[in-house]
Amino acid sequence: MADPIVAFDLQRMFLGDHPALFYAEIIFRTALVYGYTLTLIRWIGGRSVAQLSMVDLLLVIALGSAVGDATFYPEVPLFHAMLVITLIVGLNKLLDTLIERSDVAKRLIDGRTITVVSDSRILCEALAQRDLSPLEIKSMLRMRGISNLGEIESAYLEASGGLSVFRRAQAIPGLAIVPPLEVETPAAPQPGAKAEICCTNCGARRAGRSARPDLPCPDCHRDQGWTATTCPPPGG
Repeated sequence: MADPIVAFDLQRMFLGDHPALFYAEIIFRTALVYGYTLTLIRWIGGRSVAQLSMVDLLLVIALGSAVGDATFYPEVPLFHAMLVITLIVGLNKLLDTLIERSDVAKRLIDGRTITVVSDSRILCEALAQRDLSPLEIKSMLRMRGISNLGEIESAYLEASGGLSVFRRAQAIPGLAIVPPLEVETPAAPQPGAKAEICCTNCGARRAGRSARPDLPCPDCHRDQGWTATTCPPPGG
């Protein structure tokens, strides 16, 4: 019967039960596995370093387990770990090659670019394909220095997850996304107002005189509310 574990046993917690020479083995294991993995990562090429795609994210997760276990678990043979690392990196390289040579494989593995903003309006139906919300897109736009949807002609969510934004040559009145909706609720338009109004969810614009602010937005079908369009700040 194994000895019971003694709580807060500093010897066990910090040093364990291995002989002192095992620490030299850990140094050797870490240096060997790290150097071998680095060599294979360099062999993969620049794509995995430049952008973290879905395939690359899986590579990081798989390598993390294979590399970590081999560095300090004495029962894990180094050859086994190196074989696993080689197979993981080789499979990643194969998938990269398929993605580069086949558009079908690229769409299946990496996904495809989608339009998320068009004519200063967020396309909620497109966001549903990526399980994203307008709030997340507005957050990404603010991080790009956008304060009003009227500044944007179009925006695309790339397969890698990055957001490509194309500004208008001349900004138009649109939905202000600064401050965020969660911080300050936009003022509702005055009844009978003639000014243009916009949906606070997607930014769809309507003429104030013909719009029904008491009804859901006909574009995104949300009843989050309406507000008056505002002009982007100078330089936007």
